[in-house]
Amino acid sequence: MQEELERLEATALAELAQVETHPQLEEWRVRYLGKKSALTTVLRGLAALSPEERREFGGRANKLKATLQQKHTETEEALSLSSLSRGAAPIDVTLPGRSQPLGRLHPITQVITEICAVFARMGFQVIEGPEVERDYYNFQALNIPQDHAARDMFATLWVDSRDDGNARLLRTHTSPMQVRIMEQHKPPLRFVVPGRTYRYEATDATHDWMFQQVEGLAIDTDITLRDLKETLFEFAKSMFGREMGVRFRCDYFPFVEPGGEVAIECVACHGAGCRICSGTGWLEILGCGMVHPNVLAGCGIDPSVYSGFAFGMGVERITILRHGVDDIRHFYSGDFRFLRQF
Repeated sequence: MQEELERLEATALAELAQVETHPQLEEWRVRYLGKKSALTTVLRGLAALSPEERREFGGRANKLKATLQQKHTETEEALSLSSLSRGAAPIDVTLPGRSQPLGRLHPITQVITEICAVFARMGFQVIEGPEVERDYYNFQALNIPQDHAARDMFATLWVDSRDDGNARLLRTHTSPMQVRIMEQHKPPLRFVVPGRTYRYEATDATHDWMFQQVEGLAIDTDITLRDLKETLFEFAKSMFGREMGVRFRCDYFPFVEPGGEVAIECVACHGAGCRICSGTGWLEILGCGMVHPNVLAGCGIDPSVYSGFAFGMGVERITILRHGVDDIRHFYSGDFRFLRQF
């Protein structure tokens, strides 16, 4: 047994001295240190020896195994160092490493962050709400009862089939948070609410079944229509530039009275009229208005004491106008060629 161990050690070390590559070293490791190696066979044969012989030769065999493992490690390090200096283009280990590509925020997320930052500078807090809503919050509490014609404006995706205020749906706008905020907080209030909204619509270049909105709400004792206009003019100028023309005109929404819309000068023709703006020279960016007294009263806020304004905008539309994107579907296609531009 002693002679066999000595012969095995001499053979292994002699072969190791001839190793010049990592594949050769791996073959040597399998041959002398693997599960079916010659050394493993010797160790298994110790069971047939007497206890005294097993202790003696077992210690020598384990010592030989440790020696071979150490020689293997030394050889592996030597091969690694030699590979750095071989070849026509040696590696300069003093050079800085290659930087790894970093992920970026999605363009829609970038614009949401910027929109919220604009309103934060004007004292608005940012809050989020549930995407699965109740009929009560999405419609009824916003002055849109079940038989109201305005419900036709919202192609609703229903979760429940119940025909009552507790029926669940995927929210069609972020306006339900107006009610939730007024129920949970006392005036004065000043919030913006970003989030996903859903409508049962066909997808094309300008429409999608899921889109992002930012809702805004301000309630206090002395808020007027002028406050609403100045707030939204400041927002439009911050997002599109101080030289951009901004227009405010009347519009209808069930939960505000009076209602309005804000439009900016067409980014393509600068007011001259073109195909993009349908010849009007203007592009609508958001809807707004003074909070309807029925909505205030339904939330326990006295409309004879408090007043407020609300607004809502589609983030994709803002992004399209800012960056000249021609198809809303690009944002959610997952095409890196498009996303890397942002």
